[in-house]
Amino acid sequence: MLNELLKLVRKYDMLQPEDAVVCAVSGGADSMALLWAMYLLREKLSIRLSAAHFNHNLRGAESQRDEAFVREFCSRFDIPLHVGSAQVTAGKKGLEAAARDARYRFFSTLSGKIATAHTADDNAETVLLHLVRGTGLKGLGAIAPVNGKLIRPMLTVTREQVLSFLAEYHIEYVDDSSNGQDAFLRNRLRHHVMPLLREENPKIAENISQMALSLRQDEAALAKMAEYESLPDVSALRAYPEAVRRRILEQFLKNCGVREPEREHILLAEQLVFSEKPSAKALFPQGITLCRNYDQLEQDTSFAPLAPTPLHIDSCVELQALGLRVCCEQAEQIIHTDCIFTVKATGPILLRSRQEGDRMRLPGGQKSLKKLFIDRKIPAGRRPGLPVVCDDAGILGVYGIGADCSRMADQLPALQIRFEQIDTSHRL
Repeated sequence: MLNELLKLVRKYDMLQPEDAVVCAVSGGADSMALLWAMYLLREKLSIRLSAAHFNHNLRGAESQRDEAFVREFCSRFDIPLHVGSAQVTAGKKGLEAAARDARYRFFSTLSGKIATAHTADDNAETVLLHLVRGTGLKGLGAIAPVNGKLIRPMLTVTREQVLSFLAEYHIEYVDDSSNGQDAFLRNRLRHHVMPLLREENPKIAENISQMALSLRQDEAALAKMAEYESLPDVSALRAYPEAVRRRILEQFLKNCGVREPEREHILLAEQLVFSEKPSAKALFPQGITLCRNYDQLEQDTSFAPLAPTPLHIDSCVELQALGLRVCCEQAEQIIHTDCIFTVKATGPILLRSRQEGDRMRLPGGQKSLKKLFIDRKIPAGRRPGLPVVCDDAGILGVYGIGADCSRMADQLPALQIRFEQIDTSHRL
């Protein structure tokens, strides 16, 4: 295992002499193997080693046991230890994502390079996760060996090698009981899908992980080809290979403020490029509009204020200028996204622009819409046209941002307000 780890460290130039390296340690088998390996290699690599443990407080006494175990181990071998803690609760993306976000926020406060114990098995499972949810080349690249100050030296090491390594050195570890449950998709893939694939090929984890590492190189090469100082004009964009053009458009969308462009957003931007109408427009998340100005693709930064419009149950309203249809209906399931609100409404529902004094509550607390729009870097010219949904009790939600946390329904019956993009053919 040590040779595999060293090979990857050198291949990706992860460490330099005198680097401070912080091993992220949960107390589980993988992270204990990483910590012990780096401890054994610390002089060979000329690094300054420490460890970090984050207590999510999700498993009661078991969480406290894990922290105590890591503290005792690090104390025994004089390994400096950083400990963080938080009471993690599920957010929009679920409990697993909230725990990961809290953990990495803590890691970001530490000095030095952060080494995490992601293995070849983790990498293979991540590829399968992305395949299940839908992905492209970037998603198939799975876990990055190096990402800023994060390094993953064990991406070519299997879980089987980890356990053999720990047994060889008589290193103990603790088990996370939640890893045995099938509540999370990753666990279901680990418990049920990977064993079937191993029956076909015992080296499936190594093979998938190596494929992912190779595909990351392909993605990096394509991304390099798509770099630009100023956006190419429409004629030039049309001439690019599709793979390069779509990466250019993805970057342009990010530059315009679309935080996480999805495939449908990139395809919509591409339709603008190939539209026969020289003044075509399309609306994107966060209320961002792109437009064609003959041979140039640009961001449209001005919106007219919305006239207050009643939104009745079991009906839809079309906002032609924004390319949106807004529907209100009885919810069949609880959905909360930036364009679908499942809420408990009080009195008539109205669509309108932001008004002075409007406030809404998000996971981080209550904010005025004015401050929220500024924080989200929504250009001033577009703020008047960003649809706000309200009722007698106040704000229900804002398109591109989401529902007010205090108005979200957690059970049925409830109303669902849904924003849909109008058919492209009506807009381009």
